[in-house]
Amino acid sequence: MLASTGARRGSIAKRTAPLVAAEKEIVLDCGEDVRLQCFVSSPPDSTGRPAVILHGWEGSAQSLYILSLSQLLFDRGFEVLRLNMRDHGETHHLNRDLFHSCRLSDVVGALRAIQALYPDQPLWLAGFSLGGNFVLRAAAQANEVGLDIAKVVAVSPVLDPEETLVALEESFPGYQLYFVRKWMRSLLKKQAVWPKVYDFRELGKMSNLRRMTADLVKRFTEFPTLEDYLNGYAITGSHLEHLLVPSRIITSLDDPIIPAQSLKRLATPAALQLTVTRHGGHCGFLERLSGPSWVERKIVEEFESGVLAPRRPAQASAAIVR
Repeated sequence: MLASTGARRGSIAKRTAPLVAAEKEIVLDCGEDVRLQCFVSSPPDSTGRPAVILHGWEGSAQSLYILSLSQLLFDRGFEVLRLNMRDHGETHHLNRDLFHSCRLSDVVGALRAIQALYPDQPLWLAGFSLGGNFVLRAAAQANEVGLDIAKVVAVSPVLDPEETLVALEESFPGYQLYFVRKWMRSLLKKQAVWPKVYDFRELGKMSNLRRMTADLVKRFTEFPTLEDYLNGYAITGSHLEHLLVPSRIITSLDDPIIPAQSLKRLATPAALQLTVTRHGGHCGFLERLSGPSWVERKIVEEFESGVLAPRRPAQASAAIVR
């Protein structure tokens, strides 16, 4: 909550002014008539290395944590690409069909389009929460879809969606209501630009994420049940078993919506490393209100380390950080 507080907005806006001044908006052709918005910032002393940053659910390319991390990478010469997922930010008009968390092909298509812009460079990917889940799933199929990815860092990624939904339901009431309201605002934006396709008035009477999700899954996806849908974007079990891209998950034991117990059910390929902190909340990891967070500096460190995990089956390494 503190990571997104308005108290940080002024200092982040001031610090990220160079990044924003340099940005250019592009609309990526992701295939199958899907279009996603992306903001590209090229620093004067660019190294040519493309870093793609992906926000969490109901966040956007303008989220404070996205801007803050992007400025750090911009300062170090990375070509910074802040991607908006379908129906996030102000992009509800770009695609007729609704966003849902199993639309991995959207992100893979966007990454392939970005790869074409930088044909001689591998991609460096960072994602937060649901964005972290997406970049890990994309990396897991990198070889088969023709992506050249140097490294992935996923911060507080959604591991088991069912367990996350339960955690939201059992957390203090204001937390679930926060997401319900943000999601409803987004759905009403979609209805406004596609009035002949969508009518969410009945949905607006709900205040429960499980009921809302189940209703939308039934009406707008191919999944027969809510359980099938949630399993469709889980990364626990064998889903990351064949991951070859050097990847790191950074999460905390006190994350209120990503239960640490889910970590035990992750596959353990050699390419995957875990950093588990005792504190940090969900995508927070703040040491102070001003300046970059600990996790933002850690991502830059990972990207600049150049150390690649061995690409052979083995046990994943894990570290607990105080």
